[in-house]
Amino acid sequence: MSYVAVYAVASPDTPNKVLTHFDDIAATLAEHGARFERWQPSPVEKGTSDAQLIAAYQAQIDALGYANVEVLRHSPGEEREHGLKERRYSEDHVRFFIAGQGLFALHIGDYVYAVRCEKNDLLVIPAGMAHWFDMGENPHFITLRVFNTDKGFKPEFTGVELAGDFPGMDD
Repeated sequence: MSYVAVYAVASPDTPNKVLTHFDDIAATLAEHGARFERWQPSPVEKGTSDAQLIAAYQAQIDALGYANVEVLRHSPGEEREHGLKERRYSEDHVRFFIAGQGLFALHIGDYVYAVRCEKNDLLVIPAGMAHWFDMGENPHFITLRVFNTDKGFKPEFTGVELAGDFPGMDD
């Protein structure tokens, strides 16, 4: 189930609120410039190639207005620690989940917005917003990453180490 849990940085053990309804999630994130959508699923089968996955969602991708798209596949054994380093990008960080799930944590001022995304969820994190990603101990997901330039998708690590203080994907 998709959700957003809002934590004060000073009290990472207990969320101030947890939202599970799509409209509540989208409205709460929109207040901070982030975008949350649920796309209609396209019929894709196990073993579908990257090109076929992109083609299945091409109309939605085109509507976003970004120049590039790539498929990211993660499975057990992938490096979890890298994603837990807080970072920001000079352009929007856009992810669409074709399969599986992941937890993005948006660090906004004195709060962390933990956004659990799952199949058919689109999350757009605005350029410059600090965040990290937890794929869990046994990751399994396929996402589309949409962006404009390779240069804009190089992370700038903030050096802030909050991820270990907050509940992760498996908690």
